[in-house]
Amino acid sequence: MANAPHGGVLKDLHARDAPKKEQLLAEVEKLPSIVLTDRQLCDLELIMNGGFSPLEGFMNQEDYQSVVDNLRLNNGLLFSMPVTLDVSDQDIETLGLETKKRIVLRDPRDDAPLAILTIQDVYKPDKVEEATKVFGDNDIAHPGVKYLHTQTKEFYIGGAVEAIQSPIHYDYIAHRHTPAELRAHFQKLHWTRVVAFQTRNPMHRAHRELTVRAARNRRANVLIHPVVGLTKPGDIDHYTRVRVYQALMPKYPNGMAALSLLPLAMRMGGPREAVWHAIIRKNFGNTHFIIGRDHAGPGKNSKGADFYGPYDAQKLVAKYQDELEIEVVPFQMMTYTPDSDEYMPVDEVPEGTTTLNISGTELRRRLKTGAHIPEWFSYPEVVKVLRETHPPKSKQGFTLFLTGYYNSGKKAIGKALQVVLNEQGGRSVSLLLGETVRHGRHGISSELGFSKRDRDQNIARIAFVSAELTKAGAAVISAPIAPFAEARAQARSHIETYGAFYLIHVNTPLDYCVKTDRKGLYKKAQSGEIKNFTGVDDPYEAPVDADIVVDASKHSVSEICHQILLMLERDGYIGEK
Repeated sequence: MANAPHGGVLKDLHARDAPKKEQLLAEVEKLPSIVLTDRQLCDLELIMNGGFSPLEGFMNQEDYQSVVDNLRLNNGLLFSMPVTLDVSDQDIETLGLETKKRIVLRDPRDDAPLAILTIQDVYKPDKVEEATKVFGDNDIAHPGVKYLHTQTKEFYIGGAVEAIQSPIHYDYIAHRHTPAELRAHFQKLHWTRVVAFQTRNPMHRAHRELTVRAARNRRANVLIHPVVGLTKPGDIDHYTRVRVYQALMPKYPNGMAALSLLPLAMRMGGPREAVWHAIIRKNFGNTHFIIGRDHAGPGKNSKGADFYGPYDAQKLVAKYQDELEIEVVPFQMMTYTPDSDEYMPVDEVPEGTTTLNISGTELRRRLKTGAHIPEWFSYPEVVKVLRETHPPKSKQGFTLFLTGYYNSGKKAIGKALQVVLNEQGGRSVSLLLGETVRHGRHGISSELGFSKRDRDQNIARIAFVSAELTKAGAAVISAPIAPFAEARAQARSHIETYGAFYLIHVNTPLDYCVKTDRKGLYKKAQSGEIKNFTGVDDPYEAPVDADIVVDASKHSVSEICHQILLMLERDGYIGEK
């Protein structure tokens, strides 16, 4: 049947009458609840709106095992990726989860009830088997395997869901469609042949050219169908990507292309995931699907080799395309030929022809440094969006994290850095001294003591504030004692999500800190008047990963500040504007 969804009937679980919904809402207050994770939320939305048709719920053990072993549900229908609801043994005990029990599935953002699941079974998966068969490897370097072993809970519960309401989205609402809505849109436009283009990255001229060629060769229209759920860690955020897609759409001939967003949580599962993506696109009304080299590939394994072959995904989807009733369109690698001012498939370029290309690494370098990005590579409208999100380093935020003993000079260095960075201009500058964070009028850690747990909590709070300020483009100077390596490492990891992090070890000797302590705190600690004092009865784990090491007993504050400023200038954060 032309344009039929996978499995023949689109399972849109929202198509319920009002009395049924009212009945479910009345039942909600009497039932135990599970607050979904972000991945589970994406999965539930696509179960309920028919994107995962023929699934009507999270997989029971028979379906799960059949999919893991054979890429098929227990009834024989093709389905290549497990879609499971994981819970902990504590959840099972606390909520009394067992067969036939009904539970409410809630939105993690606002606690809204989204659906009621009737439990068919509770089972414990073999995660090593799942990793090996689904992802082809149990290597933790694979993000799907890492998620499975570090974030997925011990048990799965299977069962059908009854939809109460869809998750509410506040972003790009005009570009969000259920499968039924998109199929109706195609019908209204008289689009009978539609090529879907899957992407989790920004699009440039080469992508536009390959999609136009695919449409021309198949006498079809184009659906740009980017993933805006969960993608590979480190990918560009979906807000930036969607702004890029919106800027690109006018570059297509009028009436050729449409943009719709897919709230999918990717697993980066390579060939299996490509089959899954084809099933999803079929459900959304597409007749053709572009599959690229190493489609949904996670990159290199722990030995430095690719997890999947470059054409494994194309081959596996092609194997099932008759059953899927969707045609594979192989991704053609495009290259720019300046002599003819056009993009051509690499294998069609005459020998000896000059070609140009910019790699992803080179593009990121040019964005970071503000270097020129030529129009032959990307449209000015697209580059403008990317530059807004990826300003040059001279406009990016950063954190200088000073650690060392009390009275090591951190405070004086921090205050001096605040002055010279304010003099430099171009950013707001924030100073987070240990004493103001703990004891100031608005101290964020005023209730904390000095146990290891409280110290770690204090550093976590400082890291959170520093990360938010860094994200906003500020220069942040944090100067706590921060005696424990693990807490410092967690602070680095959190802050580096949003900008640069420099660990500065103020390695002033302890005896010098004691000798110059005008407040006499070390003396009080040595006499037992003060407990848990770092360097006296509490340890200090000296950093082995500091970006710079300074010593206030040997160098002046001005000299130390100059050394830090030279480091920032070297890396492009200050200097040329």
